[in-house]
Amino acid sequence: MSRQDSRWKLRPALAGAPAYLHPWLSDPGSLTARIVAHCARFEVRVLAERRALPFRDERALIGLPPGRHAWTREVLLLADGVPVVFAHSVLAPRDLNGAWHMAQAIGSRPLGAALFADPSICRGPLAAARLAPQHPLHRHACAALGEPLPTLWARRSRFCRLDRPLLVTEMFLPGIGRLA
Repeated sequence: MSRQDSRWKLRPALAGAPAYLHPWLSDPGSLTARIVAHCARFEVRVLAERRALPFRDERALIGLPPGRHAWTREVLLLADGVPVVFAHSVLAPRDLNGAWHMAQAIGSRPLGAALFADPSICRGPLAAARLAPQHPLHRHACAALGEPLPTLWARRSRFCRLDRPLLVTEMFLPGIGRLA
């Protein structure tokens, strides 16, 4: 297993995950809506929107050949000012002018709200994994928060619109434990 790969399990294998994370990891609905239901103030903080090389496992899921850049978006989701989720989305750049044209104009609005509002978008199965500190997404989350973090649990799924994939990974930060 390389630094970029994790052992993603379908139908989230929750063995080892803290009990308070089980509903967050396995809920097939909108994570945005779930967070909003548990706080008074919800915010999306955009960290980056750029072209970058996707991780090997991501590349396969969005159908990009080796060496090709993807469009990526990284955000923090905050509940009452506390970061609770680090989210990473990736898609083929050609789809920014097609199936996923709304992605580059979404700004600080929640992507989840757009995904679940469009009936033409279908969601694939959820997968879950523990991301160790050496995983690149774990390092991105630590950099965003400016502090080291323990191993983090994440979930991801692939959304399709007009047969074009968008991969969304959501890492649960320690602050998520405040939302019961």
